[in-house]
Amino acid sequence: MKLYYVGVLDNSKKPAVQLCAAHELSDFSRFTRNEYGNFMTMISKTVAERTNPGQRQSVEEQDYVVHCYARTEGVAGVIITKDYPHIAAHSVLSKLMDQFLSEVPLSTIRAATKDGDVSFPAVQDYLNNYQDANQASSIAKIQRELDETKIILHKAIDSVLQRGEKLDDLVAKSSDLSAQSKMFYKSAKKQNSCCVVM
Repeated sequence: MKLYYVGVLDNSKKPAVQLCAAHELSDFSRFTRNEYGNFMTMISKTVAERTNPGQRQSVEEQDYVVHCYARTEGVAGVIITKDYPHIAAHSVLSKLMDQFLSEVPLSTIRAATKDGDVSFPAVQDYLNNYQDANQASSIAKIQRELDETKIILHKAIDSVLQRGEKLDDLVAKSSDLSAQSKMFYKSAKKQNSCCVVM
């Protein structure tokens, strides 16, 4: 699970303007980080432009997922992730957009014409603090706990079944022994019947 990009864009304009953004590109080679950053900016603008106001969407691109939440105010939040739960990503987007719109006036947003025109330092905090999806969503945390409980239950059921199989083997062996002892008794009685003591 990894967050690579968190950004807020003005998607009321064409092309969209990246108001503020933060990148986490340490997984990539030092020589290609700039290209990956440019690619993430380009794809975030494209997805933000194509997301209708009030709509959420997640778009897969190779191994990455671009999550977008476009607000009716003409502003969209975008997160680019890898192996990050959709619920957690959209929870982060909701928190990001609520905080951004409460702290940045719409007049400042509309006045922005170039990428990075709006100062919003909290975007870096979102990137750093929500690398762990369990921090992002209580639902994701509950889902992880349910998955762990499910694994434990499966192990318990497997061990019970193994014990049951062992018990079944013992019952089968005892019934085999019982059948063998009955046959032994019959054959012994037959043998003893031919020898009568006087």
